[in-house]
Amino acid sequence: MNKAHISKIAEELGLTTKQVLAAALLLDGGATVPFIARYRKEATGSLDEVAVTAVRDRTGQLRELDKRREAVLTSLTERGKLTDELKGKILRAESMTVLEDIYLPFRPKRRTRATIAREKGLEPLADRIFAQDDIDPAAMAETFVDSEKGVDSVEDALSGARDIIAEWVNEDQKARAGIRKLFVSKGLFRTKVVSGKEEEGIKYRDYFDWEEPVSKAPSHRILAMRRGEKEGFLTLRVAPPEDEALAVLESLFVRGDGAASRQVRMAVHDSYKRLLSISMGTEIRLATKKRADEEAIRVFAENLRQLLLAPPLGQRNVLAVDPGFRTGCKVVCLDRQGKLVHTDTIYPHLSEKGSSEAAARIINLCERFNVEAIAIGNGTAGRETETFIKRLGLPGEIQVVMVNESGASVYSASDTAREEFPDRDLTVRGSVSIGRRLMDPLSELVKIDPKSIGVGQYQHDVDQGALKCSLDDVVVSCVNGVGVEVNTSSKQLLMYVSGLGPQLAGNIVEYRDEHGPFQSRK
Repeated sequence: MNKAHISKIAEELGLTTKQVLAAALLLDGGATVPFIARYRKEATGSLDEVAVTAVRDRTGQLRELDKRREAVLTSLTERGKLTDELKGKILRAESMTVLEDIYLPFRPKRRTRATIAREKGLEPLADRIFAQDDIDPAAMAETFVDSEKGVDSVEDALSGARDIIAEWVNEDQKARAGIRKLFVSKGLFRTKVVSGKEEEGIKYRDYFDWEEPVSKAPSHRILAMRRGEKEGFLTLRVAPPEDEALAVLESLFVRGDGAASRQVRMAVHDSYKRLLSISMGTEIRLATKKRADEEAIRVFAENLRQLLLAPPLGQRNVLAVDPGFRTGCKVVCLDRQGKLVHTDTIYPHLSEKGSSEAAARIINLCERFNVEAIAIGNGTAGRETETFIKRLGLPGEIQVVMVNESGASVYSASDTAREEFPDRDLTVRGSVSIGRRLMDPLSELVKIDPKSIGVGQYQHDVDQGALKCSLDDVVVSCVNGVGVEVNTSSKQLLMYVSGLGPQLAGNIVEYRDEHGPFQSRK
């Protein structure tokens, strides 16, 4: 483990180097965040899950930086461009942004206007003009006119020299840092509706002519604007006031008001409009997308935590309903252990006769299976089904509860559901999931990919890798925080327990099925 990284992380997080090193070594050894937070307090100085997660994430970021740094050094060495001064700058770079700015002038380039100008032999002219001495650029440019090289006039020579200067400006570290700072502090998001798409893109009408500071745009609006652009209804631009950006660059590169300085000023303006504003706009868009993703993922993770930790009904006889209109409502009865004991289909919403028959069946099932609670999925026909059930005059002690059914259809088609109910169709499996969610949300929801549970409006717009990592962390945290009953928990629940995993969880279930319940912890 890099000692410099340990010290840096400790300083950033307000921890001791001993705590950071201990957590990092445990993480490298394969230990999970909840395991370290709960069972290795003596090693980490009682770091909680938040602190261990922060160490894990920052360690990953710094390792990615080192990996990129090594790739840059290798590339420069192989091409004979690495000097001691350049190597020192690269080794001191503390962020990916700074590292890429240092590397930019040396990156292999596609053929640009500047490279074409260099091929025509115009770099010496660019050097003289950029020095902004008391020279006549036009007179000097005459000496570079050469039709064989494609420089047919003085203006051709000056234009080529300006192209080279524009590239220098674009690749200058101070210039990029100054423009980047301006984009962050005074940049504006501007969206316009694509001509002719007004009707089709009406859901984005709030952004048809929208302007908002980059620094204040909330994550949901950033994601909404990007989605509108992706779907072809909006154009999205980001830029600060142009006059302020040009002022920043002129202060760095333009000296005086002589003929050479006027050429440099023209090159600076061209550099900003053609190169810098585009590259910085792209960079800021990526940075704000990352910021929006992080905020959205934080909200999604909290939403998932609330779903997983919803108070369980406990061991009750449950009647669960997956509502529907034309195809009817699939009904299942579960015993106190969540075992499926009966299935049925009712059609309460198509006709009076169907409603009467459905009412009689529900009343009969409640009596026959001593139903103590009714779970109704909140999807299509959910509210209508809830109203129907509540009008049946069932005993007051029978609770009627709307249950979030997001992901039930995904579960019903999963390998887990097929393994548990090989002879049942998808609708029965989905209804069982709805009922079990009421009995024990955590135990049931761990069977479903967290992204399928429906944790937020823009969950498909954010970085899917980061979302999965965050949601998986939440599931692990919740399972380990609540604990499990080893003699009743499913393999899917046990595998999230720190120190187990899929293989050991499967072995526990197999042993339990063969030998009966565990009698002790030994």
